[in-house]
Amino acid sequence: MGALGRVLLWLQLCALTRAAYKLWVPNTSFNTASNWNQNRTPCAGDAVQFPADKMVSVLVRDSHAISDMLLPLNGEFVLASGAAFSSAGGDSDPACHPGARLLFRNPDRFSWLDPHLWSSGTQESGIFFVDAERVPCTYDDVLFPRDGSFRVALGPGPNPVHVRSVSAVGQTFTRDEDLAAFLASREGRLRFHGSGTLRVGSQACTDASGCVCGNAETLPWICASLLQPLGGRCPEATCQDPVRPQGQCCDLCGAIVSLTHDPTFDLERYRARLLDLFLKQPQYQGLQVAVSKVLRDAHTEIQVVLLETGPATGAAGQLGHALLQDAVAQGSVLGIVSATLRQSGKPTAANSALDQNRSGAGLAAGVAAVVLLALVGTVLLLLYRSGRLRWRRHGDAEPASAGLPLGFRNPIFDVMVFKQQQASVEFPDSTQKVDILDIDTNFGCFVNPLFAGEAEAEA
Repeated sequence: MGALGRVLLWLQLCALTRAAYKLWVPNTSFNTASNWNQNRTPCAGDAVQFPADKMVSVLVRDSHAISDMLLPLNGEFVLASGAAFSSAGGDSDPACHPGARLLFRNPDRFSWLDPHLWSSGTQESGIFFVDAERVPCTYDDVLFPRDGSFRVALGPGPNPVHVRSVSAVGQTFTRDEDLAAFLASREGRLRFHGSGTLRVGSQACTDASGCVCGNAETLPWICASLLQPLGGRCPEATCQDPVRPQGQCCDLCGAIVSLTHDPTFDLERYRARLLDLFLKQPQYQGLQVAVSKVLRDAHTEIQVVLLETGPATGAAGQLGHALLQDAVAQGSVLGIVSATLRQSGKPTAANSALDQNRSGAGLAAGVAAVVLLALVGTVLLLLYRSGRLRWRRHGDAEPASAGLPLGFRNPIFDVMVFKQQQASVEFPDSTQKVDILDIDTNFGCFVNPLFAGEAEAEA
């Protein structure tokens, strides 16, 4: 059985035991363009140089004619079948425009904690993982290229890295003793370095509702590695009130559905339900979903993250509400006890346009108010000059009439004063009396039509 056949058989066994695995992506191959400072592989006639103080294992797959090469003080070249080096002499490839020495980039730049450098073999279209789960979790199997060269920096997280197993250089390590012996060998030191500690032997996840990843304490270092190319800062979210899921380094536009569940909940079945029943609908085509078990306030819950991959359209919030309705309707079947929803706000671009419209409307209203005040002032000035408008100072006002009681000015009558004297009205057909206020008739009165008949009878 070939190497590819063994890998496929191993992956099938992982699927049967519900084990997850992570694949290491970068390599230190001579034929990988990104390993060279000019982002190209060496051409005929090139002069190449490796860092003198770096340990490195380099796989060479093809034949190369070069003018000269400076080797590292400690390293190895692994030549594949048919690979070789030869001197180019005076010949060179004019298509490559050789000139400056071609430098092999620092092989120590690859960190175990960088989410960019891992791939999940179980990842499907429409599915993504939060940043903490993009690097190997406690229950993951880790695969390094069997026939390739690589170098990994361990650390600087505060705790040892725990995984289920590590497969490298044709061996699979499931015991700490065997892995420690390999890491201490020259073959292991060429491929693993740093201050961190790597341990194996964790059990595979056997819980159908999923297992917590276990990278919560390492998340700050994961985020530091992830954001290093961006200067350590998160990109600005394109929506108002963005959300940040547990295990994610930066805010995002979308929604988060949190599910509490009973023992019958099946994480893989629910993830498949999201893909088949919801994400295939046209209105949700631009969304991606991450489903995992997280620890919150000493209790576990299922976190469903709905990510808007393009400009925020509100589709994540719509799907979030649809999942809440689905949890109510099918919760007993799916093993869902309760569900809550958090979602981000409107796009910032739309908000900016709205603010600009409001600013424009406010400016127009201000100008209209100034024009109106100017017109009113002009009219008052013309009335004053024509003699139709007069005003007096406060000291020139006529004195108030002596003895005129202070009271409430009714717009219907000239003056009305209510005396706080009690009176009563007796209804003809009832012995009940209702106290009312006596109104002084010296200053007018108000006749209530309800009592008009009684007043005439008394008269």
